[in-house]
Amino acid sequence: MLPSAIPNHHAQEVRITHLRRVFTRLVRIDALIFGELAAWFRPIFDLIVRIALAQVFLINAMMASLRLQSSGLYTAPVMHFDAFMRPLFKTAPASFMEVVFAALFAAGLFTQLSALALLCLALAGAVSVASDTRLFVCALLMAYGLSGSAFFSVDNLFGGLASSALTIAARMQGAAGWVRGHILAIFDAALRVWLGVSVLHSHFGPAGTETLLAGFPSAAISPAYSWISNLLGVLLVVGLATRYVAIGSLLAVSLDAMMAPFSVAQFYWALILARVVLQGAGPGSLDALIEARLRRHFPELAGQPIFSLEGLPQVVIVGAGFAGIACAKALRHAPVGVTLIDRVNYHVFQPLLYQVATASLSPGDIATPVRSLFREAFNTRVVYGTVTDVDTVCRVVKLDSASIPYDYLVLATGATHGYFGNDAWCRFAPGLKRLEDATEIRRRLLIAFERAELAEDSEERKALLTFLVVGGGPTGVELAGAIAELARLGMHKDFRRFDPCEARIVLVQSAARILPSFPETLAVIAQHSLERLGVEVFTGERVEAIDEQGVTIGGKRLAARTVLWAAGVVASAAGVWLKATCDGMGRIVVGPDLTVPGYREVFAIGDTAASKGWAGQNVPGLANAAKQAGTYAARAIRARIGGTCPSRPFRYRHWGSMAAIGRKSAVVDFGRVRLWGVLAWWLWGLLHVGLLVGARNRLATLVNWFWCYITFRSAIRLITGGDPP
Repeated sequence: MLPSAIPNHHAQEVRITHLRRVFTRLVRIDALIFGELAAWFRPIFDLIVRIALAQVFLINAMMASLRLQSSGLYTAPVMHFDAFMRPLFKTAPASFMEVVFAALFAAGLFTQLSALALLCLALAGAVSVASDTRLFVCALLMAYGLSGSAFFSVDNLFGGLASSALTIAARMQGAAGWVRGHILAIFDAALRVWLGVSVLHSHFGPAGTETLLAGFPSAAISPAYSWISNLLGVLLVVGLATRYVAIGSLLAVSLDAMMAPFSVAQFYWALILARVVLQGAGPGSLDALIEARLRRHFPELAGQPIFSLEGLPQVVIVGAGFAGIACAKALRHAPVGVTLIDRVNYHVFQPLLYQVATASLSPGDIATPVRSLFREAFNTRVVYGTVTDVDTVCRVVKLDSASIPYDYLVLATGATHGYFGNDAWCRFAPGLKRLEDATEIRRRLLIAFERAELAEDSEERKALLTFLVVGGGPTGVELAGAIAELARLGMHKDFRRFDPCEARIVLVQSAARILPSFPETLAVIAQHSLERLGVEVFTGERVEAIDEQGVTIGGKRLAARTVLWAAGVVASAAGVWLKATCDGMGRIVVGPDLTVPGYREVFAIGDTAASKGWAGQNVPGLANAAKQAGTYAARAIRARIGGTCPSRPFRYRHWGSMAAIGRKSAVVDFGRVRLWGVLAWWLWGLLHVGLLVGARNRLATLVNWFWCYITFRSAIRLITGGDPP
């Protein structure tokens, strides 16, 4: 019997889960924001601080050695001298020590030792000259003496020495790790308390005493400043909402710096506050105490189960594409057991597959291991395997070597290439749906150029340099434009016996125009952009035959050794497993709630389903549509588990369509808003980078794109796979 509601002994757990969901989501958002902030900005912040502090000692050594001024120092943020550092010894050895340790510190080599050496020099100078700015410098040096350097450093490059045969390296790494784990946490807490006491001291200390908060807005600016600053000081001392207090203080210092003459103390005070924002409150704070209690009472924040998985409904999701991933993510905190099955162990960002195929990106830039996406989801397990059949009577999903029972089944198996009944063409015209397809297309493209270099016959070279793309949808348009740019811009001066610009790129579309799903005005603009790149666009033409020598189009023969298929797709075999009603593309015809007729517990989503959820029209095969369907299916399952039903059928919300046509050209359709040209291209790039899974993939994609943009070249032109020539 279908579990329309969960067992009674789980009812209270479900109610508790529902009440806690909003709160835990807010806590997770807070952790995510500061986690991403630290991941992106900590390496840059580390580099800025090291350079700024090293410059202090380098300029100080120069001033001492040249005997230009008895005291003074050129500082990083402003073009003037400040007397917070004095040359300790006007001797060449002392200046040499400052230069050596400052250079090591700036490069991040022996960071902890060099920071401690510079700290000793700074503290020795404090005997003769004491100032708040010197204390800030000493605090920052102490932090590096305890923690070492971050990403952009030489030390980071040699981090693997700890596991090498060098015994002393392992001992040094172990000692540094012990210091970071024990003393650094205490130092961060002491630094926070020191800053808070300094704020309070500026108001309750003896009149005329020097405040550590040089650069903070004066109480004369507003009567409210006094109690606000006192509140900030108390919050810093006790460590409550520390990061938000530090952000507010940082903004106050920045605003004051814009309205008043800039001081050196403001710069170092801002660095201290930025460190607090990135590091947090540390131990011995209310933030740490609250976090510990939250993790104890809300174990889901630490990725621990909040209810027993025994006896709960089992949801099996087949396919880790956009739809399957969206569904699994939406069920992470639901009282169900989730099993996600896929025949590969990664999730690929399909909209950028064509860039892998044309050597602009590497496969790792657009693929993410599925297990890493659900590392913190205690109720989700990932299974690597190929589904061969579904037993709807016993409710079992059959794999090659196992069977997995289900209470709810979500089929998100996607689609593959469709050759309109001419399956023999797949040997000669590969499509672009998988990562393997992209690398195979890249191999064929690059081999064609390599063989053209060896060709003696001009006709054979011409055939090798003719690239034909079948299909004028977004994939075909983007693929044709990228191939044209690869030939005309990316291979300049690479070959000796021919000019890559001689390559002929042909786009064949059976419809009257390319991009039939776009408005006609944007389709015309896209065709003009392709033609400017040298792409020949044939519309209203059908491909009649494809073989290893070329194609036949409208009765005419075209010699082309490389033919790529972007004309059509067919759904997977999911419809065959269920013996369900399918449309002409093999997609399962689903009901308004995305369930398969006759199987109330089975959902079909994404490219597997034929849904009329777009105002009576077929839902398009877009990533956004797949994500919406996955989220809807998860919501429907949660509702049924809770004993209710979804209030509305699935409705697809169209957010727009876009296609890139080479370098600095794209078309974007948001309905009433339509863009093209450079602005559309930038928007296309930003959206695609933002939608990539994982900060590593976003950064790698940005770096590769930037390199290609400024050099017109790709560093990923690798011929892999297949048999060697």
